[in-house]
Amino acid sequence: MELDKILPQDGPSKKEVNRYLNKYKNEYIVIKCGGSVLNDPKLFGKLIEDIVILKKLEFNPIIVHGGGKKINAKLDNKNIKSKFINGLRITSKEIINIVKDVLIDFNTEIVKTFENSSCKAKSFTSDNNSVLLVEPASKELEFVGIPINININIIESAIKENIIPVIAPLGLSKDKQVYNINADTAAGAISKKLKARRLLILSDVEGVLDKNKKLIPEINSEKANDLIVNGIISEGMIPKINNCLDVASNGVKGVVIIDGRKSHSILFELLSDKGAGTLIRQWMN
Repeated sequence: MELDKILPQDGPSKKEVNRYLNKYKNEYIVIKCGGSVLNDPKLFGKLIEDIVILKKLEFNPIIVHGGGKKINAKLDNKNIKSKFINGLRITSKEIINIVKDVLIDFNTEIVKTFENSSCKAKSFTSDNNSVLLVEPASKELEFVGIPINININIIESAIKENIIPVIAPLGLSKDKQVYNINADTAAGAISKKLKARRLLILSDVEGVLDKNKKLIPEINSEKANDLIVNGIISEGMIPKINNCLDVASNGVKGVVIIDGRKSHSILFELLSDKGAGTLIRQWMN
């Protein structure tokens, strides 16, 4: 493998990469993409570049994407106001149809971008290769779903064919109704079912910060609970961290919240000594 031809000049060093190659080779790496990285063309281009590099290094990346800002823009354009409960959008019959259209269009765009980089990718949506079986999250949220089963066979089949699965957070109920799923929740459910080596959550935050706003490189459930009790982890970060802890205690060796706005953050997390963001692991006695 000619690393000089694969690695970017402003990424981790060849020496570091060599140390980590065997750790992740042929392992499932689930990457949940959200926030600015999906809306800023430059960041989006870097994201695709990093994932293509992982594929060349013989890792198995699986992409789960959000699309909240694109959905907001479409709803605003139609003058439809959204209401939220605990960070989840109340999704009416009218809104679910818009959410579905936006996410499927965006999913297709991501797949085409990979293919333009000479990297095979495949769409997984509620219309095409559906993998997420859901039940309603609550009556109040209407068409918001919680995954109850994942069809990992078709994900694994794609990977065996050297294809990157690109999964939209849309699920089907037993009666084939489409539901909107929180992208973190969808990525977590898929990671647990696959027993992924890592779940990387790309967002617009550096990671988990302490009371002095300094990055905490690693936390476990005990540390996370202390941070919540002391109000350092608060508001929308609480369900995100609880989801990460659930994933880390159900067969996934580590979940990492990393800043998708930083260049090559995925590569630095997986292939450098310092990592990037906050690693969340199960607490061990």
